[in-house]
Amino acid sequence: MHVPDGFINAPVSAVAGVVAAGAVVVSLRGARRELGGTFGPGGAGSGGERTAPLAGLVAAFVFAVQMLNFPVAAGTSGHLLGGALAAILVGPFTGVLCIAVVLLMQGILFADGGLTALGVNITVMGVVTTVVAYALFRGLTRVLPRTRRSTTVAAFVAALVSVPAAAAAFTLLYAIGGTTDVPIGKVLTAMVGVHVLIGIGEAAITALTVGAVIAVRPDLVYGARGLAAPLKLRVDGELVDAPGSAAPSPAPAAARSTRKVWAAGLAAALVLAGFVSFYASANPDGLEKVAADKGIDEKVREHGAAGSPLADYGVKDVSDARLSGGLAGVIGVGATVAVGSGVFWAVRRRRTPEAPAPRTTESV
Repeated sequence: MHVPDGFINAPVSAVAGVVAAGAVVVSLRGARRELGGTFGPGGAGSGGERTAPLAGLVAAFVFAVQMLNFPVAAGTSGHLLGGALAAILVGPFTGVLCIAVVLLMQGILFADGGLTALGVNITVMGVVTTVVAYALFRGLTRVLPRTRRSTTVAAFVAALVSVPAAAAAFTLLYAIGGTTDVPIGKVLTAMVGVHVLIGIGEAAITALTVGAVIAVRPDLVYGARGLAAPLKLRVDGELVDAPGSAAPSPAPAAARSTRKVWAAGLAAALVLAGFVSFYASANPDGLEKVAADKGIDEKVREHGAAGSPLADYGVKDVSDARLSGGLAGVIGVGATVAVGSGVFWAVRRRRTPEAPAPRTTESV
């Protein structure tokens, strides 16, 4: 759903840019808590320290999976948006930053998603998907049993709903600032209809990924915190911990290395982007198909980074299509994990300055 330059007029694109910038600023503050170990009960704990190493990897993984367009209807494909997956794995604020990093790398290096439309893309693909998905996910986990299966089901539903929500958000922006005269009802029906189908694929990918990480390291999943709570027994009208079922203390969990998970995740991202992406569907994605069918793309402009040596996910001057696409995917994963890890390391390291001690006055 990468919106190119020319779909939305300059004033609305500028407003969307301001909204996106504000969301990023707010997310930087929120991510400091999520990555700094302050999301546990009562605002304390080591959970953030355990999920912090995962944040840069999540951005790289989303980048890789977005290269895997899957068919959803005749002549139409879809790909992961990633907001739900990122929010559940590393937190909603950090999730917004993950998607922003991915979109920035795609726009600058691969000419995917307009540069003047970057604010639109961050708002639609990053903010809307993350907020909708995480709000629904938290609501479902509050009413469902606190089990791994229920958490995975909640992830599936949240991801499914987030995609048509993003499609509706794009339609709203188009209704306000579209550069072509197309009936909004037709755009909304087409966009939401095809993106419900894409949402099924998004939901499957999100649920499988979240379920796999929970099965191996539930302590690394922001949305799964609390799954290891001790079993309670009612004794004389009071709830007490069952013998031998006390939850592990934060210290041992925090001390567990994340290297194996990080290495496995990075290897998976490299394989997906460098090899599996060659077999992705070549059909236009949902937005491209709707734009072509309805005439939304009449005033599309050439991308500002069209001359990039990695434009269109291929390496310039490499004639072999498989090798060119594979190298571009590997470079993209490497660049995204490097930039993402740098951003999240800086966010985690930064601390809010302590308030100065109050001055004392002495009587003379």
